[in-house]
Amino acid sequence: MSKLTEHAACLLWKPDLIWLNVVSDAMSAIALLTTAYVLAFFAWRRYRELMFRGVFLIFALFVAVCGVTRLLSIFTMWTPAYEIEALAKAFLALISIPVTAALLLALPRILVLPTRIQLANAYSALEEEVRQRREAEAMVKRFEEKEATEAKVRQAQKMEAIGQLTGGVAHDFNNILTVITGTIEILADAVKDRPHLTQITDLMGGAAARGAELTKHLLAFSRRQPLQPRNTDVNALVIEAARLLRPTLGEHIEIESMLAHDSAPALIDPSQLSTAILNLALNARDAMPDGGKLTLETKNVVLDENYARLNSEVKPGNYVMIAVSDTGEGIPGNLLEKVFEPFFTTKEAGKGSGLGLSMVYGFARQSNGHIKIYSEVGHGTSVKLYLPQATSAGTQEPAGETGSYAGEHSDETILIVEDDPLVRQYVLAQITRFGFRTLAAANATEALAIIDGPDRVNLLFTDVMLPGGVNGRQLATEAVKRRPGLKVLYTSGYAENALVHHGRLDAGVLLLPKPYVSADLARMLLIALAS
Repeated sequence: MSKLTEHAACLLWKPDLIWLNVVSDAMSAIALLTTAYVLAFFAWRRYRELMFRGVFLIFALFVAVCGVTRLLSIFTMWTPAYEIEALAKAFLALISIPVTAALLLALPRILVLPTRIQLANAYSALEEEVRQRREAEAMVKRFEEKEATEAKVRQAQKMEAIGQLTGGVAHDFNNILTVITGTIEILADAVKDRPHLTQITDLMGGAAARGAELTKHLLAFSRRQPLQPRNTDVNALVIEAARLLRPTLGEHIEIESMLAHDSAPALIDPSQLSTAILNLALNARDAMPDGGKLTLETKNVVLDENYARLNSEVKPGNYVMIAVSDTGEGIPGNLLEKVFEPFFTTKEAGKGSGLGLSMVYGFARQSNGHIKIYSEVGHGTSVKLYLPQATSAGTQEPAGETGSYAGEHSDETILIVEDDPLVRQYVLAQITRFGFRTLAAANATEALAIIDGPDRVNLLFTDVMLPGGVNGRQLATEAVKRRPGLKVLYTSGYAENALVHHGRLDAGVLLLPKPYVSADLARMLLIALAS
C-alpha cells in the first residue's frame, strides 16, 4: 500500500477547495477529450484531401492525453496513485516533442495559406472566368447558328439559281422538241407502209418522248410546271399508288401502309403527287437491292413558328404529311444537301438520271409545301412530304375533250404568235393542215397590228414568252379589249408567272404545254374555240 498522502490532504480536506479542483479538472478533461475526438474524426473523414493530416492526428493524440491527465488529477484527489499520473505526464512529454516539431515544420506552409479575403478574391475571379467562358460559348453557339442559317440561305439561293437555269434550258429545249416531235409524226405518217422506215421513226419518236420526259422533270424541279391543284384524298391516292407499285417493286420488297384514319384532304395536283410517290418508291427500291420494307405513311401535322424559323421556306400551318421510308443502304450525311439537285445521283452510270428527287422537291415547293429527308447509313431513308391541307373547294378538273377533230374549218381564222421561226413554221403547217385559215406574228407588236387590221380572227394562239417586253398574257388581255369575244389558247415551254400563281394555273386559262403532237394541238384548238 502506498505511503503517499492523498492530494486532498494537501488541501486540508477542505470541501470547497477539493470540489473546485475536481469540477475544474473534469470540465477541462471533457473539453480536451472532445477536441481530440473532433480533430481525429475530421482528419479521418477528410483524409484524402486534407493538408497536414499527420499534424492533425498527432495533435489529437496530444490533446487526448492532456485530457487523461486531468482525469488522473481527480483520481489522485482521494487515491495517491501518483505513479500512474507520472507515467501519463511522461507519455505526454514524449508526445509533445513530435507535436512541437510538426508545428514548427508546418508553420512556413501555414503562413502561405490564402486568407479569407484572398479566397473571396479567388472566388470572384473564378466566377468572372466562368461568366466569360459562358459568354464565349454563347457567342460560339450564335456564330454556329448564324453559319447554319447562312448555309441554308446559300443552299436555297443555289437551288433557286439552278431552277432558273433549268427552266430556261427546258423552255428552249421544248421549242426544239415541239418541232422534232411534230416532224417525226409527219414522217411516220408518210412512211407507215414501209416497215423498215417505220421502225426508224418509232426509235426517233421514243427518243423525242424521253427528251420530253426529261424536260418535264426539269420543269418540275424549277417549279415552272402548270399545276391544277384540287381537294385530294391522300389516303386513297396512296392506296392506289401502293397497288400499282407491288408488281413494279418485286416480291423481295414488302410494302406496308400506315395511313391516318383522320387524314385531311390536301390541296395538290393528284397526278403530280402520284408521280412523286412513284419516284420516291423507285429510289427506295434501288436502295434495297437485296430486299427490304417500303413504308407509306400519312398523318396530319402542324408545323409551328419554331419549325418555320429553322426552315425558312416553311409557312406555319396545318399540313398533310406523306412519308416514304425504306430499310435500304441509307445516304451519307455529307451528301444529304445535294440529293435534291438535278442530275445528282449516287447510282452507277446509266442507272439513273438524278432527276427523281429534284422533281419531287420542285413539286413540293410549287405546291406551297415542304420536303425533308432523313437518312442513316446502313439503316435506311425516310422522305417526308408536307403538303397544305385543303381549306375550301379546290380547283375543278379541266374540261374534257370536245370530240375528235373532223371537218373543214376554213371559215375560222387562228392568229399564231410565236417568236421561234422553226416552231412558228411547224405550227402554221399543222394548223393549215387541219383546215383552218392562219395568220402569223413573231411578237406582240405584229400581233396587235393584225388584230387592228381588217382580217377576221377567231382564236389567238400565243406563246407565253415573247420578245419586246410584252408577254403572251398581256398580249391576250389587250387583244380581247380590242376584239371582245376573241378566244385565247396559250402555249409555253414552261409556266410563266403570267399564267401560274401560287403554284396553280389561273382559272379559265387554256394552256398547251410544249412539246406537243398534232393530236394534242387539234384537241386544244377545238376546246379553245368551243369555250
